[in-house]
This record gives sequence, structure tokens and C-alpha cells, in this order.
Amino acid sequence: MLTINPVTSYSNIDGVGVITLNSPPVNALSAAVRDGIHAAALAAIADPAAHAIVLLCEGRTFIAGADIAAFGKPPTGVSLPEVQRVLEDSPKPVVAAIHGTALGGGLEVALVCHYRIAVPSARLGLPEVHLGLLPGAGGTQRLPRIVGPEAALQMMTSGVHMPAAEALHNGLLDALAPEGQLRATAIAFAQQVVAEKRPLRKIREQNDKVQAARGQPELFTRFRQSHAKQFRGFDAPEKIIQCVEAAVNLPFDEGLQRERQLFTGLVQGQQSAAQRNHFFASRQAWNIPGLAQDAATLPVQTVGIIGAGTMGAGIAMNFLNAGLPVHLVETGQEALDRGLRTIRSNYENTARKGRITPQAIEQRMALLSSSLDLQDLAQVDLVIEAVFENMAVKKELFARLDGICKPAAILASNTSALDLNEIASATARPESVIGLHFFSPANVMKLLEVVRGARTSDAVIATAMQLARKIGKVAVLVGVCPGFVGNRILAQRQREANQLILEGAMPWAVDRVLYDFGFPMGPFAMSDLAGLDLGWNKEKSSSSTLREVLCEMDRRGQKTGAGFYDYDEKRTAIPSPLVEKAIQDFARQRGVQAREVSDEEILERCIYPMINEGAKILEEGMALRASDIDVVWVNGYGWPVYHGGPMFYGERIGLPKVLAKMQEFEARWGPQFKPAKLLQELVASGRTFSDLQPAG
Repeated sequence: MLTINPVTSYSNIDGVGVITLNSPPVNALSAAVRDGIHAAALAAIADPAAHAIVLLCEGRTFIAGADIAAFGKPPTGVSLPEVQRVLEDSPKPVVAAIHGTALGGGLEVALVCHYRIAVPSARLGLPEVHLGLLPGAGGTQRLPRIVGPEAALQMMTSGVHMPAAEALHNGLLDALAPEGQLRATAIAFAQQVVAEKRPLRKIREQNDKVQAARGQPELFTRFRQSHAKQFRGFDAPEKIIQCVEAAVNLPFDEGLQRERQLFTGLVQGQQSAAQRNHFFASRQAWNIPGLAQDAATLPVQTVGIIGAGTMGAGIAMNFLNAGLPVHLVETGQEALDRGLRTIRSNYENTARKGRITPQAIEQRMALLSSSLDLQDLAQVDLVIEAVFENMAVKKELFARLDGICKPAAILASNTSALDLNEIASATARPESVIGLHFFSPANVMKLLEVVRGARTSDAVIATAMQLARKIGKVAVLVGVCPGFVGNRILAQRQREANQLILEGAMPWAVDRVLYDFGFPMGPFAMSDLAGLDLGWNKEKSSSSTLREVLCEMDRRGQKTGAGFYDYDEKRTAIPSPLVEKAIQDFARQRGVQAREVSDEEILERCIYPMINEGAKILEEGMALRASDIDVVWVNGYGWPVYHGGPMFYGERIGLPKVLAKMQEFEARWGPQFKPAKLLQELVASGRTFSDLQPAG
């Protein structure tokens, strides 16, 4: 065996030159990997005893993508196009042997090999779209030539990972190897290629599938129209479509030039910078300073959920999906039965969409038990309460659980805003109490705010973070303060949105501005969807808020066909003259003078206070880092990922501008806009949120 460099080796096995990469954790295309492939390929070509070449990887995966950390930095070592050129132009057949995942640049390397073989568990994809990019190493030109333009469009704009069996069916793979026998099978395959004198198949020369689509622009028009909602606001999907159009209509080399031009524009753009920042932020959120990576965790093999409402049922599904037994407790049989029906109905809806099998429904439901007795939770490892958001109710419940649950059990609250330390004070084991704030619908939403109390133990925190990963959540550790991180910042936006409509900006104007910014919907459309009567009591209603006024008019949201908007039979939102008059009357009664409000002011009044509140949260240590706040808002509140998150957005537009606007707003409208001390300090010192390091 010849060691090429620390991550690459070359050996000749029975007349086949085998290039082996070993660059943990995912064999990413770093400079060392690129240099190694290039040098090893030249060695194999020069080896008179090697009649074919196999490229494979050690560890858990084939090349799983580019080295994202190197984007935007000066290039070093052999370039990826040079690596591809030596493989594609090899006079000896090159076989890519794939296990784990071949993603992004990894698949683009495999696409220049003459043949591809994989184990059945392998998955292949070009997911650059998730980073605001397009495949920039020939992927947009080669993939359509092998799977066809339509399949290539779907694969690249969605970023989906194609299973090996499907890749074989689509021609992306030439053969499958038995699990655990990839090396031997790939070598045998390469020997067979030589023995049968098969041609050196270069995808760049395969034009049948792209030529068949030439002169059919409706293919692309149809694709754009059918995915318009999914692609709204994003730059990368449209550029990918343009690249595939080039693959269909231009010679290969001209298509490559077009791909490079569009890739360069994206990699230098704001959207990709924001999406790459989110990529790293999502991974950094798992890193808890002061908490060892291998911190001791507590065994959680059974879970108890108190409350079978929408939230409790959704939380239960997360654990059932992960194969953990769940015991659901309610106070009444009717509520319990309703919760059990909800869980089964959700699973049946998922099965109808083909995402799980009928057998999987029964397997998950078999893990679910239920009762009306808290005593049945005596031996569970984790209890999560999802009861009414009332401090007295929660403290009474935790006091009871303290006497019921075994000493090692974790006691968790799903509270969205209440003081976790006060809840924990009702127990004799505050170190075992933690907040697990799921977002509705809990079986769908990715975010989990893990709330650390003043006395929550490291073991409980580590266990909660580990469990979050197991159930497929994006977890962010936060501290105890009103609303924690997400809802505390949301309150700033909601306050200004409600004030703006009194000053003259109608709800549909505020919603339009925030929708155009990239949110799935504006705050008033969201209120109508959730129901304006949440927490409203007809007998106690006093017309003291606009929401109360609308509820008294029986405008309680979509469910009544009227809220801030009127709704037709398809629940299409229509601006309401009645609401406009109600707002104007309400404002007049409170002495608020109506005026023209610009779209720019709407955006600044709604967004800048969020950034400022984030700075206060960092100042108080309620979040570990600014990027954690961004992760919360992208995953839990629909902040457009191509704007990175409120804190990243604040940095992009410039913290001096944010500070100046907050000072202007404070002078004009009052102390609710008072700039955070941290914001002032950062501007004065020329630093940004990214310069802050978490304590610990």
C-alpha cells in the first residue's frame, strides 16, 4: 500500500488500483482530500499493473460533500475541477464505490467516474440548495444527462437524498453491492468492466435525455409554476432551473460556464451567507459550554405525558416515533379518548400520504398506554406536563409528581412562558426539573427550547439535549425569563404590529410587509388561524383590546369566517371594511391620530425591536450565543432562513443602523424602544454579535 498523504492511500488489488480516502468524520472535500485523490489517480494511471481504478472511502460514508467552512476563502491545493478532470479523462475505467451518503461535491466526484456502485443503504443527493447554492462542480449539467431534466430538477431544488435502489432504477448507479461487501464487489465489478472491454462512459457525452427535452420550454414553465409557493423568496432554486435549461439547450462546456457564473453569484450573495450561517449555527447549538461532550446522561426508556390535548398528543407522538413507550394521563375519560383519537388520526393521515406504513401505525400505537391516574407514572423515567398555562395549576401538579415519581425521574414542563424556577420550587428536587418547550404542532415543528432552571443538573440538561436529538428536534438551551427566547422576542413584534394598526397601517398592510420579507404569514393572518378567542371569556370581555372588540363582534378568526379578515368558503383572506372601521373607532377612542405609515417603517418597527430584545437576552445570559437565537427563530417562528435569523440580519444591515433607529423610536414613541446596553457597547467598540463568546 502506498500512502499518498495522511488521508489518502493507494494499493493494487488483483489488477485494480484502489484509491482509499479516510478523512473523518465525513470525508469532506478538503484540500488534503482533493490533493490525495488527484495524486492517487495519477499513480493509478501510471501503474502498469492496474487495469481499472476504484475510488472508495473508509469510515461511515463516501464523500459527503464539500468543505463548507472553506467557502469564500482563498483556494488551496488542487481544485475540484482538476480532480474531476483526471478521473473523467482517465484511460482506465474508474468506478466509484459508495456507502453512507454521496452528497454535493461527493456525488459530483462520483458523476465523473465512468461507473458507480453502492450498497443498498447508501443515499445520493445534491443538497446545495439548502445552503443557498447550486451544485457548482458540474452537477447541474451531468445529473440531467443521466436521470433526465425533470428528475434532476426535482432532486436538486428539493435537496432530497435518493435511496440507492431508486438511483439504480434511474441510472444514477450501475450496480448494487451487498452490505459489508462493497470493496470486494467494486473490485470484481471493475475487473468485469475490463474483461468485457466496456467503454469509458462519460456522462458529459450522454445527450439523449437532454436532447429529448430540447424545444420544450413548457417543462420548465410547469415546474416553476407548480413549485412557486415552495420556492418563494429563495434565489437558489431559480438559478438551478436556469442551469438545467442550459444543460438542455447548450453544449456541455457552455453549460458548465453558465453553471459557474450562476454559482459564483450565489456564493457571493447574502442569501447563501445567511443559509450557511444557519447551517453552522444549527450545529453549534448542541455545544453547551461547561457541559462535557460526554457528560453523564440518565437512562430514559419510558415517558409519561400529562395532558392529552393538542400539545400533549403531539409531544407523545415524538417519543412513539422514536420507539419509546409513552403513558398518557388525563383528568377525564372524554379528553383522554379524544387525545388517543387525535394521535391515531394523525398517523393515519401520514400513512395516506405514503410516509409511513399501516404496520408502523400499529407498532407506534402499541407503545402507547393511558389512564386517568397520576400514580401510574411512578416508574417512568421522564414526565412532561402539557396542562393549562397557569402557575398555580403547574405548581400543584409538580408537588404531586414529586411524591409519586421515582427519585431518578426527570420532571419536565412544557410551559411557554412561566417561571420554571417557581415551578421547580414546588418540589424537593429542583435539580431534576427542566423545561421542554415544544412548539405546536409538536409532532411537526422542529424546535425544542430546553429551559435550564437555576438548579437544573448537568446530567438532566445533557439527557434532555440527547433526547431532543433522538426524537429529531433542533434543541436550543435557554435560560429562565418571561417567554424564554422565542416568545420573548415575539412579544416585541406583536406589540408593534398591534400599535401600527392603530396608527394607520391596516392589518393587511402589516401582514403583506412581513410576508414579503419572507415569513409564512403575517401576525394578523396567524391570529385568525389560531383563533382570536384563545383565552377570551365572553362574560368578562370589556372591549379593552381590539381583539376583545372583534371577538364581541363574533369575529373570532377563520373558524367563524371572520376575524381581522373576512373569509370565503375556501378560507381566502379578504380585507374587511368592518375591521377597518372598528380599528379606526378603537384608535379614536384612545386618542391615537391616524397617519400614513410606510412599508419601510412597518418593517423596521416590527423587526428592529426583535434584534434589540435579542441583545438584551444575550446581555442577561438567557441564550448562550446570538446564533442560538437565530436557530430558535428559523425553526420555531418561520423566520426566513435566507435572512439567517434576527441577530444575523441585524449584523447584515449593520448594528449602528439598528441602534440609531431604536434611539429614534425611543425619542418619538417612548421607553419600550430603549436600546439594549449590549447593543450600545457593541456599536461603540465596533464589534458584532458574532464576536461574543459564550461563558463557560
